[in-house]
Amino acid sequence: QVQTVESGGGLVQPGGSLRLSCTISGMTLDYYAIGWFRQAPGKAREGVACFSTGDHSQHYSDVVKGRFTISRDNAKNTVYLQMNSLQPEDTAVYYCATNRVCSWAAPRYDNWGQGTQVTVSS
Repeated sequence: QVQTVESGGGLVQPGGSLRLSCTISGMTLDYYAIGWFRQAPGKAREGVACFSTGDHSQHYSDVVKGRFTISRDNAKNTVYLQMNSLQPEDTAVYYCATNRVCSWAAPRYDNWGQGTQVTVSS
């Protein structure tokens, strides 16, 4: 049975940093793309980063490009999201999930975790 657990969220001041972790058990990550999504209250879930299988390329949405970095450690079945220069508009619940290929379409992903709250506020 696949289980996805996100962690690392919290309260941070504007300009600060956080590193989120996504640990997936019950499957081998080598053959899957892993996406990070976020959802703010009253808004749709949006993709922010994806680590592709195969060529191991990383993809970022325009709003986080240059500030967020996605990485993965297959030995630990864990994907990380390093978030720098955080702003109040980054406040959301952050989720990770699996897919065969990188996509910004959330319905195409499986094995969602429960999410981790990130709050950026002074």
